[in-house]
Amino acid sequence: MYVCDNCSTVRILKVFLVICLSLVLLQYLINLATYSYVTKFLKDDSYGSHNRSAIGLFFPDVSDFFKNLQSVQEKNVTRSASENLTLPSEPANMTEIVTNIPSGKDDIGNLCPLVPPTLVGALATYKEVLSFEEMQKKYPELQAGGRYKPPDCKSRHRVAIIVPYRNREDQLKILLNNLHPVLERQQLDYAIYITEMAMPTTFNRAILMNIGYTEALKDYDFQCFIFHDVDLIPENDRNLYTCPENPRHMSVAIDKFNYKLPYAAIFGGVSALTKEHMIKVNGFSNKYFGWGGEDDDMMKRIQLSGLKLSRAPIELARYKMIKHGRDKANEVNKQRFNLLYAASKRAKKDGLNSLKYEVVKKEYKPTYTWVYVQVNQKEIMKS
Repeated sequence: MYVCDNCSTVRILKVFLVICLSLVLLQYLINLATYSYVTKFLKDDSYGSHNRSAIGLFFPDVSDFFKNLQSVQEKNVTRSASENLTLPSEPANMTEIVTNIPSGKDDIGNLCPLVPPTLVGALATYKEVLSFEEMQKKYPELQAGGRYKPPDCKSRHRVAIIVPYRNREDQLKILLNNLHPVLERQQLDYAIYITEMAMPTTFNRAILMNIGYTEALKDYDFQCFIFHDVDLIPENDRNLYTCPENPRHMSVAIDKFNYKLPYAAIFGGVSALTKEHMIKVNGFSNKYFGWGGEDDDMMKRIQLSGLKLSRAPIELARYKMIKHGRDKANEVNKQRFNLLYAASKRAKKDGLNSLKYEVVKKEYKPTYTWVYVQVNQKEIMKS
């Protein structure tokens, strides 16, 4: 009987070869699937810009990866721009529409990169209180009103940051000193609006956000609006201040709440809505004088309008809250539960279409635009 001394060795070699070929094939399939998956992110912003940032958590050389796919994106720039164009409520002339769409190769080539190249990720937040004069010297690139545009490319996003404000100057200074460098690194075409009510009037955060939105649009054709509490400081510049297809809750993880959501439907703190979203939901309710309820009311409006809530990844959407005294008991909105109960019935008649206010001052300061207004609380609550 013939015995093959080398048969075992041959069999081992064959098994080894099969394993190697299988691994090569598996790697090829993974790469193919990854390419297809991320290309879909680039073509369709319905996933939100924050998800493109999230990819960076799983792909260390994400910048190189996106560069390789840049040609794919450029072929779809004109299509995406026309599909995502938000038209005003009144008919626009053709000139206004065309200027919002990149029309030629030069325009496309001059667009800022999909992934801003100078993002650093996790940030050490500044706590020192700089004077406005010191900030003006620190950020000489800012235009009047806290305006900024990237100097070497055309921004993909026109963003207004709306900050409802009352008597917290130190917090405002800290916020501005932290926020401006983040927004500049994100290559945004932006401005910061600080909206304040003339006293004596009970503070109304929601109406100030409606007013900030309205006044910002008088200055520029902003398409994205970030509604931002003055006491929240971003801890990661990869939490992009842009607007995806659906309204986005940005302040997902706050240190005060141990970086966890207090409840699932929360929409307060920092949130992002497009001009189209604001028109569709009729803005915020104007009736929430005092603390509490206005964000839950907006959440109801979002649901009624058929929109869905989106959130940035918790690893990116981290914020530090500046410590401050608690609101007094008489500042809490005692009517908030009654207002919330009837929120669905009021949504179509209480909001942007019923907004009434008087601008006392509007000043374009070096680091922000100040909008100082007077509202009639009794008249608003009766309407």
